[in-house]
Amino acid sequence: MAGQEYLQPALAGLDPAVDGVDPALPLHATTFVVVDLETTGGAPDGGGITEIGAVKVRGGEELGVLATLVNPGVPIPPFITVLTGITQAMLLPAPPIEQVLPSFLEFLTDAVLVAHNAPYDVGFLKAACARHGYRWPNPRVLDTAALARRVLLRDEVPNRKLATLAAHFRAATQPTHRALDDARATVDVLHGLIGRLGGHRVDTVGEAIEFARAVTPTQRRKRHLADGLPRSPGVYIFRAADGRPLYVGTSRDIATRVRSYFTAAEKRARISEMLAAAERVEAVECAHSLEAEVRELRLIGAHAPPYNRRSKFPERVVWLKLTDGPYPRLSVVREISPSDRAYLGPFSSRRAAELAAAGFHDAVPLRQCTHRLSLRTVTPACALAELGRCPAPCEHRITPEEYDARAVTPFATAVTGDPRPVVDALLARIGALAADQRYEEAAVLRSRLAAVLRATVRMQRLAALTGIAELAAARPAAGGGWELALVRYGRLAGAGVSPPGVHPRPTLAVIRATAETVPPGHGPIPAASPEESERILSWLERPETRLVEMSAGWASPVAGAARFRDLLTKAESAGSHQLWYERS
Repeated sequence: MAGQEYLQPALAGLDPAVDGVDPALPLHATTFVVVDLETTGGAPDGGGITEIGAVKVRGGEELGVLATLVNPGVPIPPFITVLTGITQAMLLPAPPIEQVLPSFLEFLTDAVLVAHNAPYDVGFLKAACARHGYRWPNPRVLDTAALARRVLLRDEVPNRKLATLAAHFRAATQPTHRALDDARATVDVLHGLIGRLGGHRVDTVGEAIEFARAVTPTQRRKRHLADGLPRSPGVYIFRAADGRPLYVGTSRDIATRVRSYFTAAEKRARISEMLAAAERVEAVECAHSLEAEVRELRLIGAHAPPYNRRSKFPERVVWLKLTDGPYPRLSVVREISPSDRAYLGPFSSRRAAELAAAGFHDAVPLRQCTHRLSLRTVTPACALAELGRCPAPCEHRITPEEYDARAVTPFATAVTGDPRPVVDALLARIGALAADQRYEEAAVLRSRLAAVLRATVRMQRLAALTGIAELAAARPAAGGGWELALVRYGRLAGAGVSPPGVHPRPTLAVIRATAETVPPGHGPIPAASPEESERILSWLERPETRLVEMSAGWASPVAGAARFRDLLTKAESAGSHQLWYERS
C-alpha cells in the first residue's frame, strides 16, 4: 500500500465483529490504539480523510504502527496544505479510504481507541465505514483532551491543546499536524495522564473512560462504595449512615451496576441526592435474575425506600366487586373475601378501578346509586332512570331475577370467563358515536373499554398461575446448567442453579426441601404481590423456560379475556373511529 509503514505484520483475516475490552481490565494490561487523522477540513460525510496514523501500545510498550496517506478523491484546500504540508501530488498515488479501512479495523481489534478530541476522529471513521459498507466495531473510546480536563489544573497548563500537553509531559515527539507524529505525541500524553490517575483511585480502563466524562464531586467522592461488590446477580441496597435503606435495585452484575451510579451516564437528580446521603452499599447475591427481581420487590415493599418510586406499597391495591343483597351494584373496596360473588382486580389505584366500573356501566344495566334497596320498599328513582341508563330497581321496575340475568351475570361472567357480551356492547356504542363523528365521546368509551380488558386479562392471567399449589420450572443458565424456580400459589418459594453437566433433579430436590411454606389463600393474588406473580409469569412464559412439575394444570378459560389482547392493543393505541373499523 503506497505510503504505508507497518511495524506489525498484517493479520490473516479481518473480523470487525470481534470487539469488546473488559472495563475491569487494569490500565497497564489494556491494549490502546492511539489514532490521529488529517482531513480536508469538511464535515464527516464518509470522505475527507487525507492521512491516518495509529500506534498500538500496551503497558508502555509499542506493539505496532499503521500509517498511510489517503486519497480523499477531492482537491485539498490550500490552507490545509499550508497547515499540514500535505499536497495534492502526495495524495494522488495514495489508496482511497475504502482500501485502508480493512487494515485499520483489523489493527483496532480488541483494543481501546484513543484520540485527542476523539469525537472528531471517531466521527470521520464512523462515517467512512457507513459510506463504504463496513461495520463500525464500536470500540471503547478514551479522549485524552477530556481526560486532561479532569486531571490537570489550570495552573499546570493554560489549555488542553495537544501541543501544550505534549510539552507539559515532555513527549519524545512533538505534534506537527501530521497523523503519525500527532499519534505518537498523543501516546506520550496518554501515558502521562495515566500516571496521574492513580491519585484519583482510577485503575481500570472502564474507570478511566468514565473519569474522563463529567461526574459530580459527590459521585467522585462516593465511588469507593462500589468497591468489593460481587459480579453476580442479586440485589443492592444503598444505606444511610443510620442503616436506613435509601434505594434498592437489582442487576445481573451487582458490581457493574453499582459502579454506573458514579459515572457521567447517571444524571437523575433524585439519585444524586440519594448518593449524597448514602454511606454504604449492601449486596444480596441471588441464584439468578428472577430471584433477584423478586427480592427487590419484597425489600421495596417492606422498607419503602424514599428514593424508589415504584412498587413501594404493594399492599395498596383496590378491587371492584359486586355488593351483597338484592340488586347488587359495583363497589371499590380494599379487600375481598371468599363470600364475594364476583370481583375484578387488583387495581393499583381507585381511579383505575372507577374507569373500569364506568365501562361496565356503559355495557350492562348495573345500578350506580349507593342506596340500600329493599324488595319491599320503593325508593324514588334518580335521573339515570329517566335517561334510560338504569332499569330502576329502586322502583321495582325490574325483578331481581331479570336484573341478575341482564346486569349481574354479564359482569360475573366477564371477570372469570368470557367478556364478549360486555365488549360487544361497548364496541357497538363506540361505533355509533364514531359514525356520528362524535369522536371525543367515543374516545372516552375507548379508554373505558381498555380499562375493562386490561383488568380482566390481568386477573385471569394471574389466577391461572396462583391457583397452582406448586410449580417447578427450569431455564438454561448463561454459563451452563439450569436456573431453577419453585413457585407456590404464585409466590417464589425457592430458587437455585444446578451446575453444568449435573442432572438438575437433585438440586431441585434440595430447593423443594428448603423452600418457603406457602399456605393457600383467596383471590388471584393469595400469597404474593401482583408484581411478584407477574414477574414470575414473565419468566415462565419465556420460550426457553421449561415446566418440570406441576401439582395441577396451568390453563386459562377457553373463551377468556386473553383472546381480546389484540383489541386491547388497538384500544390503547388507535383512534376511536379506527377502533370500530378495525375490530374484526
